[in-house]
Order: sequence, then structure tokens, then C-alpha cells
Amino acid sequence: MNQKKVALSLFWRTFVLLLLLLAAGVFAWVQTLRELDSEPRAAANTARQLATVVQLSSEALRLVDRGNRPALLQALADRQGLTLTPRTVADTWAAVGPDSTPQQLEAELRSRLGSELLLVSKVNGRAGLWLGFAVDREAWWLLVPPALLQRPTPGYWEAWLALAVLITLLGSVLIARRINRPLRDLSFAASRIRGGEFDSRLDETTVTSEIREVNMGFNRMARELAKVEEDRAVMLAGISHDLRTPLARLRLETEMSVGEEEARVNMASDIDQLDAIIDKFMDYARPGSTHLRPVLLSRLIDKEAASFRDPGEIRITSRVSIDLEVLADEVELARVFANLFENARRYGRSSDTGIAMVSVSCVRTGGWAICTVRDHGAGVAPEKLGQLTTPFFRGDAARTAATGAGLGLAIVDKSMQRMGGQVEFANASGSGLVVHLRLRQARPIRS
Repeated sequence: MNQKKVALSLFWRTFVLLLLLLAAGVFAWVQTLRELDSEPRAAANTARQLATVVQLSSEALRLVDRGNRPALLQALADRQGLTLTPRTVADTWAAVGPDSTPQQLEAELRSRLGSELLLVSKVNGRAGLWLGFAVDREAWWLLVPPALLQRPTPGYWEAWLALAVLITLLGSVLIARRINRPLRDLSFAASRIRGGEFDSRLDETTVTSEIREVNMGFNRMARELAKVEEDRAVMLAGISHDLRTPLARLRLETEMSVGEEEARVNMASDIDQLDAIIDKFMDYARPGSTHLRPVLLSRLIDKEAASFRDPGEIRITSRVSIDLEVLADEVELARVFANLFENARRYGRSSDTGIAMVSVSCVRTGGWAICTVRDHGAGVAPEKLGQLTTPFFRGDAARTAATGAGLGLAIVDKSMQRMGGQVEFANASGSGLVVHLRLRQARPIRS
């Protein structure tokens, strides 16, 4: 038989934790105050007992005649452990040191027995706490019994104070951590979902009802997103297969049936364009997982630049160090440069020569390599720079007549994100578009 799990709302969970923290803190602070008050209370009790002893001794000396005083003094010494001796002008004594008796005790004794009371630490060479008082114009010394001078147990108020502060701090940290941990887990799982890891799951057994409901809803959403991603991959694969097959047949039939050379070339070009558009859609919809490894940047750029063979359309100059390696997916990074070069070939041509002059350079900063790709075309309006990575967006009116899917720069941005890099667009100081690619170095140079 399954037991039903007790549901505890976030409010009551926080309330109980704060109540426990408050109770522990109050207990520690009460103990601290009690320890602080223990020494003054002990001094007051000792002073009260000593005052009583002095008063009783004074009354006894006052009521007993001088002939019986020796017997009285002997009886007090034998039965009560009190030492009473007359004080003479020949007596020598040493004053009480500042640390030999608590200030509270001295103040209490003087308030009870009068300001003329003497407290000394040695009389005629005999050490101890001596009290000097007068009885009917006669001065006496009383040696305080050690039993009455037992100091109170050393106070541990410092320890209790430290414990109170520690309980408050640790309790606050633990409570804040327990409250924030579900939010942190949710944020971490959301970041993994954003990165394409749809298998992220949150704990559905937590006792906090609100957190459990949120986690269950998040897990349901993750499962649905995983199903959508799976269906999308299957659909894209099917679309790619279903479109490319008739396109291949159409190309073959065109080449065999169309007699006019120019018409045949134009139709073949249109088919190639359709095939390229399909490739763009597939690249943009590609799953987010990548495998990063060291890639020699200069060789990859040269390889992609070599595929643009027509110098009448584009000329690419690379000034990247031959030993620079970056952490990237080689296929993804090649796709990035291919799209940038293709974008420059279409839209970055110089107004003077009609040729797209593209330069590639790279600098190292910290553990990063910043690669710059620049053309010398007309550039992009400043207010439209932030929209260049939007799918199907073209930077100016002239581009609306250009062939293509409008996905090239969107693919660049998405590929850079998958590789943990960044891409930035800006207009060059003279003319043209500048693209900065920020990639992590495989072997950062130590300074």
C-alpha cells in the first residue's frame, strides 16, 4: 500500500525554518545574557554573606564583655572558621590589588558596611582577604574564610555570544540556500534546455508542493520539447529527401530535353539555387550538439577561400597566423566562413571594381582568438546591424532582389553559439561590413 506523501507549501516550509532559527538564536542569546549576569550576581551574594558575618561578629563583640572575648574569639575560630583579631597602630597591611577581588564585591561591601570599611590583602605578613571594621571605637580585623570567597564558575559568555552569532549566520545561509536551491536547479535545467539538452529533469518528489508542481510542469515541457525536436529532425530529413529526389530528376530531364543552351543553363542554375536553399534550411535547423576539438584556423580559412574560384567576383586575403588553433567543430566553423564569404560575394562588392575584396585577420587576447572578416561594400544601416542574424532578413532594399534564403548570417550566429563563441557585426570606418568572430584558443599563450 503506497503512503501518500505529505505536501508542505513553500510558505509553511519557510515559516518553520525561520521559527527554528529564531528559537535557536533566542536560546543562544538568553544563555549569553545569563552568563554575563552570573558574575555580578555571584559578587552580590558573596558581599551579602560577608556583610552578614561582619554584622554578626560586631554584635557578638558588642554584647560580650572584655573578659569573655578571648573565649568568644576562640569559639568563632573553632566552630565557624572565623579569625578575629584586634587592630592596633603597630599593624602593617598591604592594600588589595586591582585584580585580587572583583570590583562588584568591593562596591557591594562598602555599600552595606560603610565607606570606612578596609579591604586589605595582608595583615602582619599573613595573606588573605582581611576586612577592617570598628565596634564601639575598637578596630578589628576579620580574615574572610576561603569558603566564602569561592569565585563563581568562569563565565562562557564569549562562547555563547559566538554561538549565537554563528547560529544566526549559518541558519540564515542554510535557509536562503534551501529556498534558492530549487530556483537554481530550475535555472540550470532551463539553460541546458536552451542548449539543446532536452533530457534535463527536475526532482518531482520534493515535499514542497509549489516546487513539486513547477518541477512536474517543467519536466512535462522538456518531454514535449524533446518530442517536438525529434519530430522536427524526422520531418526535415524527410523534406530534404523528398525535395532533392525530384530536383535531381528535374535536372536530368532538363539537360536531356531542353535544346537551347542558354535556357538549359538558366534552368540548371535555378535548380542549383533551390538545392542550396534546402541546404541553408537544413543548416539552420541542425541540432545544437557539437564536438569541439583543436582546429588549425589558417588552413580551414584557406580551404574555404579556395572554393570561391572566380577572381572577378571575390578575392579573399588571409593574414591569420599558421600556428593558431581554436576549439571548434571543424564542419561548423567551415560553414561559418563559407557563409561569410558568400555574404561578401553577394553584398560586399566594391562600387569601383565590382569585386568583393575580403580580408581576414586574427588577434589573440587572453584565452580567446578574435577573427575579423571585412569586405569593402556599402555596409549596413546602423539601425539594422542588430537584425542581421534574424532569419530571412536582408540588410538593405537591394538585397530583396538577391537570390537566397536570407539565412546565411543567422546560420553564422547559431553555429558560433553552438561552439561557445560569439559574433559581432559593425560597419568599417571607411566602407564595408566587419564581422568579429570570438573563438576560444585551443592552446592559449601564457604571458
